[in-house]
Amino acid sequence: MIFEQNKEVEKFGEKVGFIFSYLLFTTILYGVLSFLNKIPSGWSVLPVAAITIGIVLVGGILMKVLG
Repeated sequence: MIFEQNKEVEKFGEKVGFIFSYLLFTTILYGVLSFLNKIPSGWSVLPVAAITIGIVLVGGILMKVLG
């Protein structure tokens, strides 16, 4: 028997993995920056998440331009 891979499940897994790793990286970055007192006192995790999404977008643009 020849089984084909289910592409929908694979794409769903990639998206879930990206979201999980993004949230993990943002949480760790927020923890490190707050531990080192590098974040203004009024900030929450949302501005750090916005900065991180900016980094992701720049990386995606560079991949499309250079790839």
